[in-house]
Amino acid sequence: MTYKSRMRSQRPKTSFDKYFATQLKDATFKREYERARREIDSVDAFVRALDARREEAGVSKAALAQRVGMSPEIVRRLFTAADPNPTLDTVMRLVVALDCNLGLEPRSGRRVRKLAGREARR
Repeated sequence: MTYKSRMRSQRPKTSFDKYFATQLKDATFKREYERARREIDSVDAFVRALDARREEAGVSKAALAQRVGMSPEIVRRLFTAADPNPTLDTVMRLVVALDCNLGLEPRSGRRVRKLAGREARR
């Protein structure tokens, strides 16, 4: 156990902590919280991976912004914000500028249903 995690476990519970723990006992709340948490974590992981690719390619944030026709502040904010929420257009412009592809990956333990013909074209 790290020092940080020991300190977190030793800090006194706030009123919010107690309220939140009570709310998590409600199955609907817990399910929605976990769904939202997965969504936030997925966006965060994606933005971190995109930034790592940018660094691997040796491209500065300003140069990347210039490649995609955005202001450097927008790209810098995307990679430094605590809660990034890029649009699909922004994501695709950055992915293409970094010479990457964008794909879907199922969460561990989940199977992806393959769409047949007509369903796939909808």
